[in-house]
Amino acid sequence: MESLDLRVLADALAWKRAGQAVSLVTVVQTWGSAPRPPGALLAVREDGVVSGSVSGGCVEDDLIARARASLATSGQEPLAARPSIIVYGVDKDEAARFGLPCGGTLRLVQESLQDADWIEQLLARTSGHRLVARTLDLSTGQVSLDDAVRGQPMVFDEQRLTTLFGPCWRLLLIGAGQLSQAVASMAGLLDFEVLVCDPREEYAATLSSAGVRRLPGMPDDVVRDMLPDAHTAIVALTHDPKLDDMALLEGLKSAAFYVGALGSRRNQAARKKRLAEHFDLSADELVRLHGPVGLAIAARTPAEIAVAILAEIVQVKNAAWQRAAAAPRCLTA
Repeated sequence: MESLDLRVLADALAWKRAGQAVSLVTVVQTWGSAPRPPGALLAVREDGVVSGSVSGGCVEDDLIARARASLATSGQEPLAARPSIIVYGVDKDEAARFGLPCGGTLRLVQESLQDADWIEQLLARTSGHRLVARTLDLSTGQVSLDDAVRGQPMVFDEQRLTTLFGPCWRLLLIGAGQLSQAVASMAGLLDFEVLVCDPREEYAATLSSAGVRRLPGMPDDVVRDMLPDAHTAIVALTHDPKLDDMALLEGLKSAAFYVGALGSRRNQAARKKRLAEHFDLSADELVRLHGPVGLAIAARTPAEIAVAILAEIVQVKNAAWQRAAAAPRCLTA
């Protein structure tokens, strides 16, 4: 699941509420070099306006034509109520015609959005940081929502399609200085919900990145109250042990998938010693601390350091989800 797909659903909900007919298209299978992964969403409004993508632009024009043909004009109910399966790139000629790279093939499910209530429910659940499984019955077009678990796979068996949504990835930055602002602006482009905590008003007053939410209070209280989960990253950037250390203490004891701190190797060694001696952190908890924070790319400027930090966060995030998806699961009735 990508946060981008939640935005697609939000757009589809708004269009439907405004009386527009809407078609949803989901990637269900790919072969070869596919630009978008299974589960990716595209919403098409009756006038051809789109949100999201399923191929990076290769087949969207054809899908828009198909969707507009299946939707009644002037906001009437869709003509085709039951979902359908669409396949692109079944041979090299068709793959070339649609611009699919390396002879790739896409298998899609297209559905007319009859009832948007499930979208409202899904968005409410994901905003509460819950992972949701949405199941579509292809024979009836009916949708059901259930709680999901991390690593649960998307399932498509020709009759039912189950895809996962939410929650959004979160990044909490401790400190609102120049580096934090650079990280915040780039993290937004990577689809993170960016939160910043800095009790120092002289720093927090300069926070200006669009879409960034400031959390008041002391960093350790903020970390504890936000209940970090496997979709949360925490990075301490103040260079002030009184602020960083307490936030790191709470972060390392939480389920956050990434906890990092700015500082040299010498500073990191001193920090780990303090945390072990004064706060009784275990070796397993301390080893989770990423420091010096970020990939080693010889970064110097705030923007370069921000790139290094976010590159490492993305690397850890993707590796964790690959492990979760590959892990065996025991299913009980």
